[in-house]
Amino acid sequence: MTFTRYLIAGVVFLAVSGSAEAQSLDGVWRTQGYGLILDIRGSRLKAFEVTETTCLPSFEATRDSTPAPGREATFVRSQGQVFFVRIGGSRDHRQLHSDGSASDQRIDRIAQVPARCDPPTADTPTSNFEVFSRTWAEHYILFDQKRTDWAQVVEANRPKVTAMTQPAELFDIMEGMIAPFDDAHTFISAPPLNRQFRKLRAGTDRVVTGGFQTFRSTGMPALLAITDRYLQDSLRKWCNGQVGYGHLNDSTGYLRITSFSGYGSERTFASGLTALEAALDTIFSDPGLRGLVIDVRINFGGADPYGLAIASRLAGNEYLAYVKEARADPVDRNRWTPGDSSLVRPGTRPGFRGPVVELIGPLTISAGETFTQALMGRTPHVTRIGEPTQGVFSDVLARRLPNEWRFGLPNEVFRTPEGRTFDGPGIPPDITVPVFADADVAAGKDPAIDRALQVLWRN
Repeated sequence: MTFTRYLIAGVVFLAVSGSAEAQSLDGVWRTQGYGLILDIRGSRLKAFEVTETTCLPSFEATRDSTPAPGREATFVRSQGQVFFVRIGGSRDHRQLHSDGSASDQRIDRIAQVPARCDPPTADTPTSNFEVFSRTWAEHYILFDQKRTDWAQVVEANRPKVTAMTQPAELFDIMEGMIAPFDDAHTFISAPPLNRQFRKLRAGTDRVVTGGFQTFRSTGMPALLAITDRYLQDSLRKWCNGQVGYGHLNDSTGYLRITSFSGYGSERTFASGLTALEAALDTIFSDPGLRGLVIDVRINFGGADPYGLAIASRLAGNEYLAYVKEARADPVDRNRWTPGDSSLVRPGTRPGFRGPVVELIGPLTISAGETFTQALMGRTPHVTRIGEPTQGVFSDVLARRLPNEWRFGLPNEVFRTPEGRTFDGPGIPPDITVPVFADADVAAGKDPAIDRALQVLWRN
């Protein structure tokens, strides 16, 4: 699946222009939450993934000397991911940001890299189990909602892991520990075994038959083709086919967004944002647009700020989209990092302030859901039609094991202005209409489109 939004091994990063400033960042830093240690020496950054009992080397990044407005410094990883530290802060505290993230993160200077990092945690079955179980214990956000005593789960499974445990057996144990969560932002990947565990919330995978690769290549186009029959003309597409626009009638536009990623000619957030803004300029210059249907019923997520950029084109006034917090304490599950607010701000580029209907469903996932949340404060109200979304909002805290397997879990929440979150059950519709019901698909019908047109006609 490609619907998750990953934290780059956990968090954001830095760079600086000017040797004196650069030296001020040299040293060892720890993220507030996220479980990362950052060792900065001149132009190099080395990261470690830590728990209270384990430590593994994570990634390295190189300082980019090109000055940029608002940045004290920038680091770039080999894959092209860009991280920077904002101007401001103090000698021992900084605010960091990752391109594509909806929030900053704080790092605090510490005396040295923890002793448990030298040497790193060994590659043994028991050590792999320790890294896995401790990371979940310190970062997962939904133990209470899932009614799970993680300590009991760990103790029930720890005796199963010995020095003789085979990789396939270890994978089975780990999968069994997290499978009951029904959380689409959790995964385990073991390439040497050719095995991967990932699942949607129970009952939400009805149309995803044959796995996600098959669905994307055959099932998804077949479902979208049904909706296409309602269009007056073919969809125009932008952002490498992820954004499409057409007309349901002379005055009603139809905007389909199948992901919030892969928009640009380069693999960078900035390239994608440039492509998106250009597409929106064209879409919202439609002279006949009087009502708009936005379809994210199949949306596999991506970068939250892209959703904020679209919401800003629909806003007539500034409002709070959401407040993002991360779990901040390895023991206390009720301690969170200070909230980081994301605002929807109307701009001067082409937009639309009239009536909007949004089509949502169980395959509205991750950034598709934060986009939906970002529309909830709009005036006039955006009417949601369909079924509840998937219920996964956090960036995925991606981690590795000593044996080079990968796993991930959610460690953040997106709160409404009233403090509500939708993790688990998802964002509900205002009007319930079955999404791609078997009978409708067999008949070639899309009743959500009909209902959307009724709502817009009343408005």
